[in-house]
Amino acid sequence: GLFGVPELSCPEGFQEAQNKALQESEQLVQKACSTPPGPETVMIFDQLSDSLCRVADLADFVKVAHPDFAFREAAEEACRNIGTVVEKLNTDVELCQSLRRLLSDETVMSSLDPETRRVAELFMFDFEISGIHLDEEKRKKAVDLNVRILDLCNEFLIGTHIPNKIDKHVLPEHIRYNFTAEGNYLQVAGLHADCPDDLVREAAYKIFLHSNSQQLARLEELLVSRNSLAQLVGYDTFAHRALQGTMAKNPETVRQFLEKLSEQLSKRTQKDFEMMTKMKTKLNPHNSMLMPWDHPYYSGVLRAERYNIDPGLYCPFFSLGACMEGLNSLFSQLLGISLYAEQTKRGEIWSEDVRKLAVVHETEGLLGYIYCDFFQRPDKPHQDCHFTVRGGRLKENGEYQLPVVVLMLSLPNSARGAPTLLSPGMMENLFHEMGHAMHSMLGRTRYQHVTGTRCATDFAEVPSILMEYFANDYRVVNQFARHYKTGQ
Repeated sequence: GLFGVPELSCPEGFQEAQNKALQESEQLVQKACSTPPGPETVMIFDQLSDSLCRVADLADFVKVAHPDFAFREAAEEACRNIGTVVEKLNTDVELCQSLRRLLSDETVMSSLDPETRRVAELFMFDFEISGIHLDEEKRKKAVDLNVRILDLCNEFLIGTHIPNKIDKHVLPEHIRYNFTAEGNYLQVAGLHADCPDDLVREAAYKIFLHSNSQQLARLEELLVSRNSLAQLVGYDTFAHRALQGTMAKNPETVRQFLEKLSEQLSKRTQKDFEMMTKMKTKLNPHNSMLMPWDHPYYSGVLRAERYNIDPGLYCPFFSLGACMEGLNSLFSQLLGISLYAEQTKRGEIWSEDVRKLAVVHETEGLLGYIYCDFFQRPDKPHQDCHFTVRGGRLKENGEYQLPVVVLMLSLPNSARGAPTLLSPGMMENLFHEMGHAMHSMLGRTRYQHVTGTRCATDFAEVPSILMEYFANDYRVVNQFARHYKTGQ
């Protein structure tokens, strides 16, 4: 079964896994409502969260990445059903009262350790932003809005990954080979931002980003629904609701930051903009105006000229194997951690090129597992991301539930006997996503509700951005970047 879950050896298994989780959650809700205030209350709430998340988080990955449509469809249905139950639980008055009894008992609260107190407060925060304070009719409306928002988000995100098609005769013959042919149509699945041909970049930009009435309708309904939900539960805007509990705290802080950033960037980029315009004039005198599809390409050309090296020359030094060895060495030096390839069982992985890594600490032993889904394939989204499949927590029997994550990249498959070679940007993305994975492995907590990347949304990016600094530091890159042919 997928990820070693026996039920998930076939798509129908999602129904079984879902039913088991919902059954378990019903028992835990009853237990939470009948347990006297104390640390056990928080433990039961965390068990409840874990039983639902173990299916929902796994399904959240499978619905976007599994090559089999039947699996994707079954996972999507499980996501929706469990999401609906979560929203109902977040407005369950009796369940909330059991937590409120704990939080209002000063004697019990003062006896709790800081982690348990914090987790109890976070569970109450979930009730509050879901509208627990509303009357029954409004609570039902909040649940309906939340479920509709989940559906719209899912539909919109799926829509963003669908390539746009165009009649091949619309494009000049000499650039058609840049796009995937399908009968009389060409599929445009991305922006081709690094292509040196101005016309290819322009065509890709205009076709891939062409207005889509279905997507616009979904987006409009999503924004309206979010605004309605936020105002129903007592916030000025959805931004106020989404930013509560983050480092930024409120939209005003974000706006001030963006204005300050914009002011600093405009001073620094004006000179580069002028240089890019000159460069385009030199390379393409018939069309010297800098267009939106030109910036990524000409900024790369500008960097190459400034540092006197073509970015393409870096790639042979960044084979995927060399980069993974570099990460292994870095984690060993910094954290006393090693990555080991692990043999997978039948049906555990969804594509034969997925690799499973065991993360092992020199004194504490096995910390968790990382599944590396690194290569492009049909119907796989072109996005680099980290998925938590199972959060870590201390189980009732005293054992630690090991975290399981997936790192998904869109690297090209190796060709003609050469290894997969990464551009500097791809290498930086690999380091970034591995930062998330390490956060999941090392962010060990007693409760899965706050394990690893399950923290303030904006803080979740800190370890991964730190990893980008390592990826861009010569002292680090120097330790692993080796030419795949010469060893230079």
